[in-house]
Amino acid sequence: MSSLNEDQDSHPLKPPSRKEMSRRQFLTYTLGGATAFMGVGALMPMVRFAVDPILHKKGEGTFIKVAEVSKITDEPQEFTFELPQQDGWYASTSLLTAWIRKGENGDIYALSPICKHLGCTVGWNNNKAYPDEYHCPCHGARYTKQGKQLAVAPKPLDQYTTKIDGGWVYLGEIVPNTQAQKEA
Repeated sequence: MSSLNEDQDSHPLKPPSRKEMSRRQFLTYTLGGATAFMGVGALMPMVRFAVDPILHKKGEGTFIKVAEVSKITDEPQEFTFELPQQDGWYASTSLLTAWIRKGENGDIYALSPICKHLGCTVGWNNNKAYPDEYHCPCHGARYTKQGKQLAVAPKPLDQYTTKIDGGWVYLGEIVPNTQAQKEA
């Protein structure tokens, strides 16, 4: 009989046991997964907002048809033009102004009329005390024909990028003035 008991001990009749998940482990995994899912859901818009400008391709810029080349002289002339804008779902049109003239070498230059002192609008030859200059009526800032500052303003007038195509002058983005730096 003893040999029979030894056989039974060496060969158990129970099936191999599986490791079962307790209720506590199930709740821990479920709540942890749900919390991680909600955390990623809240974090993704913030990451997208931070990374979005990097994902957009920067185009060459938009040029707007402003004036005929034949109408441009060596004397600065004021031209107004419309710039269509899209701000989210709101479409609008801005009315902008540029002072356009032809240089000594025949190149066409366009200056922004915004004074670099405090943002007022400058006019050409509108002050009899200072002829052939841009003058700001707000605080007396003055600029040369090329846009170089003479009084009050800390910087020269900005200029528009220009493009000539099919007998028309096209204006692009506003950039720092390169003509005023050449002026001695």
